[in-house]
Amino acid sequence: MTESAVTTLPAARPSFWRDPAKRALVWQALVVLVLAAFVWMVVKNTATNMEQRGLASGFGFLETSAGFGIITTPFIDYAETSNYFQVFLVGLVNTIIVAVVGCVLALALGFVIGIARLSRNWLIQKIATFYIELFRNVPLLLQILFWYGAVLKPLPGPRSLHEAGDSVFFSVNNRGVIFAEPITQPGFNLVWYALLAAVILIFVLRAWARARQVRTGLQFPVFWTGLGLLIGLPLIAFFATGMPLEFKPAEMSRFALRGGVTIIPEFVALLFALVIYTAAFIAEIVRAGIQAVSHGQTEAASALGIKPNHRMRLVIVPQAMRVIVPPLTSQFLNLTKNSSLATAIAYPDLFAVFAGTTLNQTGQAVEIMAMTLAVYLTLSLLTSGFMNWYNSRIKLVER
Repeated sequence: MTESAVTTLPAARPSFWRDPAKRALVWQALVVLVLAAFVWMVVKNTATNMEQRGLASGFGFLETSAGFGIITTPFIDYAETSNYFQVFLVGLVNTIIVAVVGCVLALALGFVIGIARLSRNWLIQKIATFYIELFRNVPLLLQILFWYGAVLKPLPGPRSLHEAGDSVFFSVNNRGVIFAEPITQPGFNLVWYALLAAVILIFVLRAWARARQVRTGLQFPVFWTGLGLLIGLPLIAFFATGMPLEFKPAEMSRFALRGGVTIIPEFVALLFALVIYTAAFIAEIVRAGIQAVSHGQTEAASALGIKPNHRMRLVIVPQAMRVIVPPLTSQFLNLTKNSSLATAIAYPDLFAVFAGTTLNQTGQAVEIMAMTLAVYLTLSLLTSGFMNWYNSRIKLVER
């Protein structure tokens, strides 16, 4: 018997609207068209409104003279005749200073409070708990106004503290923190070179200590030795070159202190509020990270005879950092963005002097807000990128 050939019929193709892949492409194309139409409508309406109000588009206004003063302009040579681009730079620098200094201080204070929250000492634990519950539940804007209006502004003025003709090396008054200006003399560059050499030696020492510990099991006091190098080498160079540094004190005139270095009260109030507020949240993150580490790790370290401070620094905290870093990134971002509240006390950050005063004088809302948004977006992305890199360095590597 001959077997009949079995003919295989070709699989029927689904219709266009029944094919999920093609149907998804159609919907995606429609979404893109709707978004493009929306963006075009917004741009067209903006251009029309600007034309009706006689506002010129573009960034040419940045070359126009600003005509107003700024109370603090670190690292930027600014005067009332400077243009709006220099106003932008001044606001940018002031924002970055607050963000960087605030993140460092909030991290340090938050770690201390978070570890104190877990202390076996009843008083220390309750003080840390009271701090956290108080400052994280009070609005940040209210804290800024409190430090500025209730703490710093009521301080006595310079005339109440000093007489005309006095040389003042340090003073705290309602004009801010004023101290003598350090002026470097020829030969001070050697101190900077010594500081750079100390930093390089610390990295070399750290690598050698790790290799020595792997080889012999013996630990080396890298922290204290590095601290000695960081302080000792610049001091040796400083004295060897004849102490090439002078301090020029502020001089009290009839009405105010002249000269010296002034840290304005707006900066102090803003920094205090941001650091104290953010540190309360970081403390809870640190506490949760430490408690996430298995208790067996603490018992094993104790069984090996490791001292409590070494146990916390070498065993507990390195493992807790894997839990701490992701939410810590959010707090750094919040601190950077919350610095825009400086406008409430007239601290000249980017939002106050550029998105505020400059916008009111020029009316270039689109360009100014676009530049301001781009700055905060860039700062946030840089912070996130750095913290993600650090998180990848400390994460557990699975085999």
